[in-house]
This record gives sequence, structure tokens and C-alpha cells, in this order.
Amino acid sequence: MGYAHEYAAAIMHRGRVPMDPVDYVPNWQDGPRKAKFHPGADGFPLPDAPYPAGATLDRGLFPEAAEAAEEAEGAAGQGAFDLVSLSGMLRDSYGLTGRRLGVQANTDLNALPFYPLANWSRGSASGGGLYPVSIHWVSGPSGPVPPGVHYYSTRHHAMQRLLTGDVSGRVRDALGEGAPGPETDQYLVLGIKYWQNSFKYNSFSFHAVSMDLGACVQTWRMWAAARGLAVEPALWFDEERLAELLGVDPREEGIFAVVPLKWADGEVSSERKSAEAPVSVRRKGAETTVSVRRKDVERSRTVLAFDALLRMQAATSADATARPAPGALAPAAAHPADPALTEVALPPARPLAADVRSALRARRSSFGRFDARKPVTADQLAVCLAAAAAGSRIGGDTGDARLAKLYAFVGHVEGIEPGSYAYDPEARSLRRVKEGRPGEFLQKNYFLANYNLEQAGAVLVPTVRTTAVLDAVGDRGYRLVNATIGAVAQSVYTAAAAVDLGCGVALGFDNISYIEELGLEGTGEAPLLIMMIGNERPAPADFRYEIA
Repeated sequence: MGYAHEYAAAIMHRGRVPMDPVDYVPNWQDGPRKAKFHPGADGFPLPDAPYPAGATLDRGLFPEAAEAAEEAEGAAGQGAFDLVSLSGMLRDSYGLTGRRLGVQANTDLNALPFYPLANWSRGSASGGGLYPVSIHWVSGPSGPVPPGVHYYSTRHHAMQRLLTGDVSGRVRDALGEGAPGPETDQYLVLGIKYWQNSFKYNSFSFHAVSMDLGACVQTWRMWAAARGLAVEPALWFDEERLAELLGVDPREEGIFAVVPLKWADGEVSSERKSAEAPVSVRRKGAETTVSVRRKDVERSRTVLAFDALLRMQAATSADATARPAPGALAPAAAHPADPALTEVALPPARPLAADVRSALRARRSSFGRFDARKPVTADQLAVCLAAAAAGSRIGGDTGDARLAKLYAFVGHVEGIEPGSYAYDPEARSLRRVKEGRPGEFLQKNYFLANYNLEQAGAVLVPTVRTTAVLDAVGDRGYRLVNATIGAVAQSVYTAAAAVDLGCGVALGFDNISYIEELGLEGTGEAPLLIMMIGNERPAPADFRYEIA
């Protein structure tokens, strides 16, 4: 049994047994940047990307239904990325889209009016608004620019060139046999720079950043599916080799995912595969290695290391090439809804007719602005639950097993009695776990003062059988567990925005109390996140300045 089991147990009990370092206080004046900095790197701006009509969130979240309809009409087919669509996907997920300044209950409110501390909105959610995922584009000869390694600069919506030369074959080799996605020479490589988050969250950081990875990937999956494109992430590959290519210290930055992109110029021929022309070559023993020339320069004068974070990076990267066999995760799949519990019907989910871009631009965290005087409608709850279930499979080399099970604490929903419920994704109905208003329980077991949970229409809780996942695929499965939860959260955030609901996501709650309240002691299910949905107070004091 690896260290990830120990870390998972500490996360579950941290509401009662604080994690070390208990007395940690962030040095805000010496904090890191919210992006990497590569002095001397040249680059190019990414083009504008108009969003096509018909690319709705319904299609993005539930592509199977759209594909079935297209097949019936003889119009189904997988599209391919080009520079414009890549630009649009990056802008709508991690690019800056506008400045937000609203009166709300979060602790950073006093700082937001000052430009250096401004809150810039993005399509993807991120714990603490820290956005530690670094996105690199490894482009081969079929791309529209000279082959090389590029870093996506979120603040400039531009690509910064870190290496010139075709190294796409090295990424392909690092993926190994059985990797998901198309045969290609275009890859997005996603790393997580830990200090960008751990300076605030210390040992808890690994838990948070692995959810950020899932939120980013799920944004891409929704965005791409709505346009007939595919994003299939690989979570198992030779991490050490890719860290070397990107010039990062594997103790300080984990490489969490690789996304092969089907490119518009067609398939990669065997001749092109063998025509790799590496640049910045050096010898490491008998092996030729390649690494980027431009390296990230840290802003912080003092960078701290946290033992739990170092151990989790080591544990989850140790067997990174041991891709799970098909069906390996089946024993860890979410349990079906208990048929012995009373079923409560839900109406058909409200259609998500908004396009994905509009929904992502509207997404924000509510931070204490819920107002129970206007209850959530049952079809709004139904679509948020359906969206969460859709996000519980992130595809790629993780198989088709649904890992997350959903519960709902219903407080103020039209036509549904207050209480706690389990969601049945097959029947799209609820199963009553416990009667009674949940507001007092929810507020009592929330650590912070930035959300009024008793005023939310409903609080959705995804659970995963974390121990079963780790037993099935090893310690690297912890990344998968939390990526799944991040994907669920991003799906709910986006669906809520599309149906004009406020939404907030939080990790600061007593996980053990939720296990006891929902009767999960014998199931192995771990509640990992709470997602609040509800209507917000009318006529808020708010400011938005759109830059994209």
C-alpha cells in the first residue's frame, strides 16, 4: 500500500486532525506569479477564433446524443483542430477574458480594486484562483508554425517558443503503446507547477491542483465536443522523459496529462515519424536527450518544500508508464443507486441551448450571494445533476468506468422536499437518503465564512471510492480521482451558468461528517467536494470589464 493511501486518509480527516504544517502562514509579498516567466523567449499571438453557431453546451456535455442524431442523418464525423480552433479552446479555458469586481463574501474582497491584485475571469475554475496548470504545445511538421515546444502565455494569449525543432516523436514515445487519441504530431502537455499553489495551501496543495487539472481538461472536452472535435487525455506516460523535455525539476512540477490533437493536415506518415530533427541536444550517459532552451524564472525569493507534497509527487510519478489495462478500474466504479431507497422523480433536464463559450464566460463563483427567497426549479437541478454525471468520465486512458457518485442536499428546490438524496444517473431521478432541511448541518460543517450554504437551493456532493481506485491502479490513481472531481465541478459550474444559476465550489468542509450524515461508512466512498447552486440576490453591486 503506497503513500497515496496515507495522504488520502489525512485529507479525509483534516477537518478534525489538521495537516502539517499546522502554523503555516503564506508570505503574500513573496508569492509566485500566476504564470511562468521565460525571459528572452520570442513568440506569436494566437488568432481570433469566432465561435460557430450550433456549438451548444448540450452538445458539449452530452455528445453521444448529438452524435446519434448525426449518424441517423448521415452527418457524423470527427473534426480536426487547426490553429484557430486551438486558439479558441485555450482562450475559453485558461486565457484571461475579463476583470471581475463584485461585492461578495470572499476574503480577498478588499484587495480586488487594486490592479496588481485584480481578479481576472477565466473559463476554467481553479482552487483559490491560482491556476497552476502550465500548458505546452509540442508541434510537429504538420502544424502551421515551425516545429517546436511552445508555452501558452495566458496573460498575452500567445505562444512563447521554448525550443525549435521537431520533438513530437519524443512525446509519442513517452506515451507508449495503447495511448489514447489519434496518430498525430501535435500534443498539448499539461504540467502543474506546485509552488504556484503550495505557497498558499502547503501540504494540501496536491489535493487541490489535481482537481485543477480535471477542470481544465473537462473544459476542453466540452468545448471540443460541441464543435465535433475530440479531447482524449492520457494520464499514464513516461513522466520523467517529458519533464526533461520541458526543462522542469520533477520534484517541483508534475506532468499530469498529454492530449494528442487530431490535426487538420491529416495523419502522420511513418516517414514523418522518422524525420524528427531535435534541437538543443545533449548527452546523458549513452542516451541523447533534448530539453527546452528557455526555462521558467521564479519570482519568489524563498521557495518552500512540503514533505507531503514531495512524497505525493514521488509516489504518483513512480509507475507513470504502467497504463491500466482495459477494465482495470471496473472494481472501483461508483456503486449504483440503492433501489431500496424511495425514488423521487425529476422532470426532464432544462435544455442547455447556450453555446459553450457564452456559458464559460458567464461562469463565476457566487461567494455568499445565494438567496433562498427564489427557489431553484426542479429542471434546473436536474440539468446540474446530469452535467455532473457527464463529467464523471474524463475519457482517454482511464476507460469508461464512472468513478463518481452524486448526492444532493436539497434545501430550496420547487417540488422537491428538503432532505438528502442520492442521484441515479441512469433513471435521472433521486433516491431519498434522509428527510429534513439540511441547512444547519451544511453551515455547521463548513470551515469558512465566504458561503451561506443554508441559502443555496441545493448542495451537490461527488464521492469517489478513492481506496478502491488506488488498489486498482496504484498511487497514480490519486491524480485520476481528483481529476474526475475537478471535471465534475467544471461541468456543474458551466451548466449552472447556462441556466442562470449561481454556483460555488468548496473544499473547506468536514469530510467525515458528510460520510456520517449520508451513511457511507461501509461503502468506501469519500466526499471530496461540495458544489452549491442557487439563485443570487437581485441587483448586486458588480463590475465586469470584458477583454475577450
